[in-house]
Amino acid sequence: MTEHEADNLFSTAPPARGSNDPAYSVSEISGRLKRVVEDQFSHVRVRGEISGYKRAASGHVYLTLKDDKAVLDGVCWRGVAARLNFKPEDGMEVICTGKLTTYAGRSKYQIVIERMEPAGIGALLAQLERRRKALAAEGLFDAARKRPLPFLPRVIGVVTSPTGAVIRDILHRLADRFPRHVLLYPVPVQGEGAAEKIAAAIHAFNRLEDGGPVPKPDLIIVARGGGSLEDLWAFNEEIVVRAAADSRIPLISAVGHETDTTLIDYAADRRAPTPTAAAEIAVPVRGELIARLKELDRRLYQAIRSRHGRARERLEGIARGLRDPRLRLMQLSQRLDDLDAMLRRFFLSGAERARQRFDNLAARLSSRPLAMNIARQRQGLDLAATALDKEMRRSLVAAGDRLAGLERLLEGYSYRSTLKRGFTVIWQEGRAVPRRAGLAADRPFEVEFADGRLDAIPAGADGGAGRKPPQRVRRKPAGGGDGSQGSLF
Repeated sequence: MTEHEADNLFSTAPPARGSNDPAYSVSEISGRLKRVVEDQFSHVRVRGEISGYKRAASGHVYLTLKDDKAVLDGVCWRGVAARLNFKPEDGMEVICTGKLTTYAGRSKYQIVIERMEPAGIGALLAQLERRRKALAAEGLFDAARKRPLPFLPRVIGVVTSPTGAVIRDILHRLADRFPRHVLLYPVPVQGEGAAEKIAAAIHAFNRLEDGGPVPKPDLIIVARGGGSLEDLWAFNEEIVVRAAADSRIPLISAVGHETDTTLIDYAADRRAPTPTAAAEIAVPVRGELIARLKELDRRLYQAIRSRHGRARERLEGIARGLRDPRLRLMQLSQRLDDLDAMLRRFFLSGAERARQRFDNLAARLSSRPLAMNIARQRQGLDLAATALDKEMRRSLVAAGDRLAGLERLLEGYSYRSTLKRGFTVIWQEGRAVPRRAGLAADRPFEVEFADGRLDAIPAGADGGAGRKPPQRVRRKPAGGGDGSQGSLF
């Protein structure tokens, strides 16, 4: 389209009466507008404040740029949005580079953003300060939350890029000072998604179990080399700051150079000016520890030797004021001999006196009173024996009478008296069978009469037809009983 045609297209003058200008369709007008706008504004830089920032599920970003008089819609495709060094927010002033185009579906024009940057370092710093104050108000930066670092960690977890010089510097410094087991959690340290992956790495180290297949770190180092404020912006994101503050494992932040400060530095338990300095903070120098131990060992030996010498001198001084213990032992031994002699004399004299007293008592004793006393005691024993014999005979007669009565009573109650009156008792397997139902039809039994027992088997129990069971009569023993009381049933 020529410039003249464009002027005619956007001319507001009414066509002359009888004009034969063609009538355009809506699509034709939209297409011509799109070509004019894209040709005239194929490369523009627009400065404005972000409003209505929104990231779609597809990854595309939609926003509005505005100033105090107008607004301009904008779209940032997914690939461009992933390469941004910072996270855009509503209210942030930015400079967007791209081209203008139209969106025929809504009769709108918009800028397709190919590059976005904060409108000066002041905008990022202002955003950073607002975020710092908000997180500080929550207490995430309080000194009371910070944990002491272990003196000599067994395992150190490092969160950084696996390809940069940072991890090599840390490993080299640890090897020089005190070699430790290092676990590297590789993450991107800038760009889209870096903040989320850094926070996930911190949480992953904290979720490791003690004694698990992967050792749990005693210390975490989050590190990155130097760069611009935009390059370090991932470490200013709220998700990273909260992960560092919530870490139960002590954490050292080593982001950028000594002059660089990020929000993770405030939340970390310790800030290191550089990644190399973080390794120096993490472990002591092994050689210095060995030298220190040797020095302490030397001082301890000297202290013990000095104290032993002072104690020896004191003992020798005390010993000089004491008497010779051998002389004291000789005196005590002599005293013991004297006491032993006195004790022997005392026992000998006491035994002699006891013997004399015994002789005097023996001379005064006579055998006649003793014999008379013995005779009296023997006479008494004879009388008691006669009386005891009479009483035992009387008790035996009475007991015999009672036993005979009980025997007669027992005989009257015995089931054998019932047998004498014509009754019988069925026995099977050693027990009386009082009822027909209790008799087992497949086993032999006994029938007891008054004068003996008869063996029998139930009819048909032997399996033979017409066979008579063997009979055997057992006489009862003499005396009318078999030696046991038995039972009627």
